[in-house]
Amino acid sequence: MNSQSSGERKLQCSDVTKCFELLESILDGDMTQGGKEIMNDKLAKCQPCFEHYHLEQAIREVLKTKCTKQAVPSELSDSIRQKIQGIK
Repeated sequence: MNSQSSGERKLQCSDVTKCFELLESILDGDMTQGGKEIMNDKLAKCQPCFEHYHLEQAIREVLKTKCTKQAVPSELSDSIRQKIQGIK
């Protein structure tokens, strides 16, 4: 990683795909404490990762608070399950 002066973030990420996967792991609650510390350091140094993390976090919060549990027709849920199984 490039060394940065305090408070300055890189404007480009050297490994966007890997970083975004790690960020999603944190948001999903799947990352260990050590991994979280590494990613917090990365967020402090990389502007694209910082922005992506906070955007994903905001989207998840909106979905969690705005989506209400509604009854779903069984045909629709069966169709979705079948499509997911087909993708796997």
